[in-house]
Amino acid sequence: MVNNAGYGHFGFVEELSEADARAQLETNFFGALWTTQAAIPLFRAQGGGHLLQVSSVGGVVAFPNLSIYHASKWALEGLTEALAAEVAMFGIRTTLIEPGGFATDWAGPSARRSTPLPQYQPIRDAMAAQATGMRLPGPEDTVAALLSIVDVAEPPARVLLGSFAQDLAVHRTEQRIAEWKRWDVVARSADGSAERQKP
Repeated sequence: MVNNAGYGHFGFVEELSEADARAQLETNFFGALWTTQAAIPLFRAQGGGHLLQVSSVGGVVAFPNLSIYHASKWALEGLTEALAAEVAMFGIRTTLIEPGGFATDWAGPSARRSTPLPQYQPIRDAMAAQATGMRLPGPEDTVAALLSIVDVAEPPARVLLGSFAQDLAVHRTEQRIAEWKRWDVVARSADGSAERQKP
C-alpha cells in the first residue's frame, strides 16, 4: 500500500490560521494514519505486507515558509518509525519515501497559501530567487527506484529520492551529529544525581 495523499501549504508560522494548520495535518498526517490503520489488519491476515509512506525530504529537514507542511511530515516519520517496530512480527514492512523536488504541481495549483505578512517578504523573495532556473526531475524518474524498494525481501526503513534530497539530508544529519557531540558535556550533565549514584 502506498500512502501518497498530501499537499504543500506555504506560510510562515505567524501567518498560519487554525484552519490552515488543521487542514494540512488532517490530510498529510491523519489521512495516512487512518489508511494505515485500515491496512494493518488486512496485511496481518495475509501474513505480511509492505506499507510505503510518502513523506518528503521535508520530513528530515525544514525550510522557512513551509512550517506546517514540515510538521505534518515529521509527524508521519515518527509515527512510521514506531509503527515499524509494532508490526514487524506480523511480517509487515514499512518504508518512508523521502523525495526531494520533482516537476509536479506541488508548489503550483495543488498548493495552499496563508495570507502573507509583508514582514516576511524578503525571505520569500530570496527563496524564489534561489529556485529560479532549477531543473527538476520528473515523477516518472522515481519508478525504477521505487520498484527496487518494493521487490527486495528486506526493504529499507527510509529512502531519499533524488540527488538534492540525498545530499541535503546527509549534510543536515552530519551537522546535527556534530552539534550533539559539541554539547555532549551539557547533555550528560543532565544525568545529575542519577549519574552520581552509579555503583
